Amino acid sequence: MLRAVVFDVGNVLFDWNVRAFYAHFIPDPARLDWFLAEVVTPAWHFQHDAGRPFAQTSAELIARFPAEADLISLFGPHFNETITGAIPGMIELVERLSARGVPLFAITNFSHEFWPPFRAQWPVFDLFQNIIVSGEERLTKPGAAIYQLALCRFGLVPREGLFVDDRPENIAAAQANGFAGHLFTNAETLAAELAAAGLLAQ
Repeated sequence: MLRAVVFDVGNVLFDWNVRAFYAHFIPDPARLDWFLAEVVTPAWHFQHDAGRPFAQTSAELIARFPAEADLISLFGPHFNETITGAIPGMIELVERLSARGVPLFAITNFSHEFWPPFRAQWPVFDLFQNIIVSGEERLTKPGAAIYQLALCRFGLVPREGLFVDDRPENIAAAQANGFAGHLFTNAETLAAELAAAGLLAQ
């Protein structure tokens, strides 16, 4: 029944590594651990994925941690530098699927502000028929609504799309909302599943 592949972006197609970015500015490992656990945290960044602008979130965070203002202010303008490159083998895998005529889509938790400059750097996204960006929709994974929107917008009936994500909670939500799921670990394992489903040549 599978006829399309729906990708997550961060840590599936591209490596996202906030620690590697801030390590250039915070050489002390203990201080870096503290900064990423208490200041620029995943929960703080998730606000961007949900549609809040960086100007607001950074102002609030600087008010709480004024001594860290310079480091906090780097996050938005330099967001592309937190993405260190493509996951090995994944650009080639997308290109192989596209060459076979497999419809390609994406659902990504991503800021509506950070997405356009990131998207512009990577022509591989030209191969995708549609990409749902959480910050644009103000819907985030693993909420059910973003998957329901995806089925409708992508023109898929339940179980026609294989959703690929690195987070188990996102896979579970996708499976509960009309998608087959693949918990991503590496390109080779995904390619084997796609081949077994007939979407990729052996």
